[in-house]
Amino acid sequence: MKRRVFLSFAVLVCVIFAAAGAGMQAEASDYKLVLRLSHVFHPDEQLTKSMDWVAERILKRTNGAIEIQTFPQGQIAVYKDGMEQVVRGADFISVEDPSYVGDYVPDFIALVGPMLYNSYDEYVEIIKTDLVQDMIKRAEEKGIKILALEYVFGFRNVITNKVVKTPEDLKGVKLRTPGSQLFIQTLTAMGATVTPLPWAETLPGVQQGIVDGIEGSEFTNIGTKVYELLKNVARTQHFLGTCGVYISTQVWEKIPEEYRAIVAEEFAKGALEMVEIGKRDLGDVTAKLESYGVKFNEVDKKAFTEATKSIYETFPGLTPGIYDKLQAELEKIRAK
Repeated sequence: MKRRVFLSFAVLVCVIFAAAGAGMQAEASDYKLVLRLSHVFHPDEQLTKSMDWVAERILKRTNGAIEIQTFPQGQIAVYKDGMEQVVRGADFISVEDPSYVGDYVPDFIALVGPMLYNSYDEYVEIIKTDLVQDMIKRAEEKGIKILALEYVFGFRNVITNKVVKTPEDLKGVKLRTPGSQLFIQTLTAMGATVTPLPWAETLPGVQQGIVDGIEGSEFTNIGTKVYELLKNVARTQHFLGTCGVYISTQVWEKIPEEYRAIVAEEFAKGALEMVEIGKRDLGDVTAKLESYGVKFNEVDKKAFTEATKSIYETFPGLTPGIYDKLQAELEKIRAK
């Protein structure tokens, strides 16, 4: 009799767990999340295309459970406002220069600091180091889940109607920058008079004489038709232009694990995809700009490096010695 009671109880427990499991599966199958993804790039630029590709693949692979709506050209919150959306736990993905994470973990400012990298690949490799992985963990402690840091869109150069070869040549030149303090301080150290402007106001600002030029990549130059107004590119390569992809840790932890894996895989894949496209297309884009009358000139890299090195020593909140640590990692990468 006792055995029958025990068996009946065991069967009942199994039924309950099976029903609970079925309920959980039903809940997962019914899961739906809509995320808004925001950035400042023009629809013709590769970053916009890459974000759209990633969103499409995620929608397909999750059978519609994760829908990412993409908003280019600053249609909704960008820069600091976009990062605040992430930290506050909104259903939002911010795609920004990693320096904006520097408001929460200052060492990210050093990671994308001036005059560091010689190639896209060096940057991709440094992200894998323990030094940078520790920064990523610290960002998570601040509520920022980093899905990628390697959406590289090219080296940023000085674009004006003047030949610039040394910091002295930038004296009195009014350059547009984003509102990031890293950009403002770096371009100021390089000798320019800095004017932060939203991108939507930049080209009208050039036409009206508010600024004499901008700093940006060849891909931005051609994608936004900067070349129609500004005809000279000084190859300062003061920054490697790159964006990271950020989502709230609160939002991330609520997403079912199977979908988190898909989202992480697709954003990582999209970043490396964009790096390869950038390396492949740079020569063609440069040639096309030259066909539009744009001229390129080399600069005194050593002079610009010396002019900007103090950024790593004086920027608030950076870990002491972070510049030397980054350089040590780069030396290892270059020695491979």
